[in-house]
Amino acid sequence: MDVLLSCQEVGKSFGSIDLFDDLSFSIFSGDQMGLIGLNGSGKSTLLKILARLEKEDRGSIVMKKGLKIGYLPQSCEFQEASPQEILKEALANENIPDYDRDFLAEMWLSKMGFSGNECSAHLLSGGWKKRLGLARELIRSPDLLLLDEPTNHLDLEGVLWLEKWLTEEALTYLVISHDRYFLQNVTNRIIEIDRLYPKGVFSSQGSYAEFLAKKEQFIEGQLKEERSLATKARRETAWLRAGVKARTTKSQARIDEAEEILEAHRDVKRRNQTKTAAIDFAASERETRKLVVAKNLKKEIGGKSLFSHLDFTLSPGTRLGLMGPNGSGKTTLLRLIQGEIEPDQGTIKRADRLQVVYFDQHRKQLPLDISLKDALSPKGDYVSFRGHPVHVNGWCKRFLFSPDRLEMPIGLLSGGERARIAIAHLMLQPADVLLLDEPTNDLDIPTLEVLEEGLIDFPGAIVLITHDRCMIDRICNEILSLGDLEGPLFFADYSQWVNRAQKKEKPSLSSPQKREKAPVKTLSSSEKKEYQLIEQKIPKLEAEVRLLNQRLEEKEVATNPELLSQVCTQIGLLETQIEQLYLRWHALDQIISSINNL
Repeated sequence: MDVLLSCQEVGKSFGSIDLFDDLSFSIFSGDQMGLIGLNGSGKSTLLKILARLEKEDRGSIVMKKGLKIGYLPQSCEFQEASPQEILKEALANENIPDYDRDFLAEMWLSKMGFSGNECSAHLLSGGWKKRLGLARELIRSPDLLLLDEPTNHLDLEGVLWLEKWLTEEALTYLVISHDRYFLQNVTNRIIEIDRLYPKGVFSSQGSYAEFLAKKEQFIEGQLKEERSLATKARRETAWLRAGVKARTTKSQARIDEAEEILEAHRDVKRRNQTKTAAIDFAASERETRKLVVAKNLKKEIGGKSLFSHLDFTLSPGTRLGLMGPNGSGKTTLLRLIQGEIEPDQGTIKRADRLQVVYFDQHRKQLPLDISLKDALSPKGDYVSFRGHPVHVNGWCKRFLFSPDRLEMPIGLLSGGERARIAIAHLMLQPADVLLLDEPTNDLDIPTLEVLEEGLIDFPGAIVLITHDRCMIDRICNEILSLGDLEGPLFFADYSQWVNRAQKKEKPSLSSPQKREKAPVKTLSSSEKKEYQLIEQKIPKLEAEVRLLNQRLEEKEVATNPELLSQVCTQIGLLETQIEQLYLRWHALDQIISSINNL
C-alpha cells in the first residue's frame, strides 16, 4: 500500500485553547477510515487542514506528489445553476476538452441517481445537495476523499444509499461520522482523537466493533498502569518525605527517578479521568396511563395524502419510532401530537394538563455572538432544574463545558457543542411526552450513548424520528412506518421493520400463491443516453492512447524527460478513464441483458 498522506506531530489552537496537539498518523491507499472523537476535539478542523483549507499551527503534513484530494463539507450550498453546470464548473481547471466535460457531468449525475431534469442546484433538498456535492468532488477523480458528517440531515433511505455506494466504489476515504452502524458498515480502520490516549490519537485496523474491543483492552491496560504507578508513587513519596541523608550521586538519581514516576502517575491519572454529559430528562411523574389517544387520523398537505386511518395510544413507557422516507409525514405527525396543527379527520385526545416537549430538528437558532453563559442560563446565574436552583458553573459542567469558557461566543463552538446547548434547554422543561425530531444531528458518540441512557430512563412517552439506526434499535419498543402503499404499519421493533423491508426487496418463494415478480431495474432516459455515449467514447479514448504510445518512441519525446513525463501522465489518466467507463458500461449492460431475458 502506498502512503498518500502523513501527519507528523500536527497541532492546532484557537487562542489559548488547544484543539489537538502532537497528532501523528498516515493514510494509505485503500484505507476506508472513520474519524471519531468528542465534540470540539477538532475533527472538522483536522479535515480542513488535510484538505489544505486551513493551516496547522505545529508539525507538518507530508503528501504524495501530485496527490488529488476531494473534500465534502457538512453542508453543501450551491448557486443558481443546474447540476450539470455545477459539475462542469468543477472541471474548469482540468485539461480536458469541452465534450469530455459534458460527458463526465452526465455520467456522474446518472451514477448519483439524478434524472437529468433538475432545474437549479440551489433548490435541491439537503440529501440531494449531498449527492451533488459528492459528485462534484468525485468527477475530478481524487486519490483521497474527505467526508465531514455525510449522513447528517439525510433520511434513512439516503444513508443506506450512501453506505451501498461507498462499499461498491472501493474508494480511499476518511469520513467523520457519529453514526455507529454507518461506521461499522463502511470502514476498515478507525482513528479516534481523545486526550485519553498518550499521543492524543488511537488507530485501530478493522471494523468499528473491533475498534471498541481494542479500545476497551487499552483502557483496562491503562487503568492497570495507573494502579501500578500509584503504588510506586506512594513508595517514592514516602522515601522523599523521609529525607535524604547524603547528597550523593546515587541519592540524586533516586530523587530524579521518583519525580519521573510521580509525573508519569499524574499524566496517566489525568488521561483516565473521562467525562460524559449528564443527561437526565425531567418528567412530570403523572400516573395517567393514557397520555395521548389518536383515532382514525388523516392528514393531507397540498392535495397529497400523508396518512389515513391511523390509530395509536401513547402511555408512560411508550417508545415509538417513526420510519419512512422524506415527505411521508413524520414531522407532520409530531406537530399533530403537539397540537400545533389539526388533523383533517379523526381525533386526538390528550390527558389533562399534558406537558409535551418538542425537540425540533431545525432547533432554535441562538445568536452566534452571545456567550455560552447566556445561552445556557439566559435568566441569570442560576437555572431551575426539577424545582432546584443550579448555578451556571455546575450546569455547564453537566454538559462537558469548562466554566472558564462561559464568556466564549457560541459562534466559536462546534455544531455538536451547540447541540448540547439545545439538549440543556430541553432538560429544563418537565414533560409527560418527548417529541424528538432528529435529536442526534452533530452529537458525538459518547454523548449519543448518554442521551440514549437518559431516554431509556425517562418514565414518560417518547416519539422519536432519527436516521441513527443504533438509537432506534436501543430505544424504541414500537415502530410506526409511514409512506407505505399499504398505509401506516406498526412493528414490534426495528429488526422486524428491517426484515419486512428486506422481504419486499427479495420476495419469499416458499408460498407459490403469494409470489410476486421482483421489480425489474430499467434504464432511465439519462442512463440510456449515457450507455450510448460510453460505446462511442471508449474507442476514441483507446485511439488516443495508441497515438500517445507511438509518441513515446519518438526521439523528441524519449530524450526529453519533462515531455516524456507529460505523455506518460496523459496515458495514465486516459487508461484510468477507460477503465471507469468499462466498469460503468458493464453495469448498464447487465441491466439491459436482464430486461432482454424476461
